[in-house]
Amino acid sequence: MSTTRPYPPGDRGPEPSGASGASEGGVAATGTSGEGVGTPSGTASPGGRQVRRLSFEGESGVVPLARDFTRQALYAWGWLPAASADRRAAAEDVLLVVSELVTNACLHAEGPDQLRITCDNKVIRVEVADRGTGQPAPRTPHRAGRPGGHGMFIVQRLCLDWGVVRAPGASGKTVWAELGAPA
Repeated sequence: MSTTRPYPPGDRGPEPSGASGASEGGVAATGTSGEGVGTPSGTASPGGRQVRRLSFEGESGVVPLARDFTRQALYAWGWLPAASADRRAAAEDVLLVVSELVTNACLHAEGPDQLRITCDNKVIRVEVADRGTGQPAPRTPHRAGRPGGHGMFIVQRLCLDWGVVRAPGASGKTVWAELGAPA
């Protein structure tokens, strides 16, 4: 598991700036359900990649807000309702990773700015942007019996890969994690 590579092998890299209001094909974004809840937006690209964003600006209770937003996306993308125990477990893993990344931004990085979720046929990518300067890392050695300090260990165990992206000359960072789509 990597914390230094900005993007995993095969990733398409960062989305062009200003793309939050339109899909990659230039079609206007469609809103998601949940009016008045943050600033959600969703897009689809011609290649089948789905993108959802949630701004946390001025919001409180951001962890449950992020979980509810993610759950709605999973329903829209057909991950839920789950047809099998494996598919249900995959959806629960995504919700847990979202909770851990948003919680870490709250505890260690002045709170999250935005949640971005991208899904294609094989991978779901979760990104949490914040204003923090720290570098997330699993606590080593991991001690299962001690309270606290399990967030990034959980992310590392559940995900295909994860890492941190920093924009040159900008404050803050984006912590990303990728999970495999259910079979």
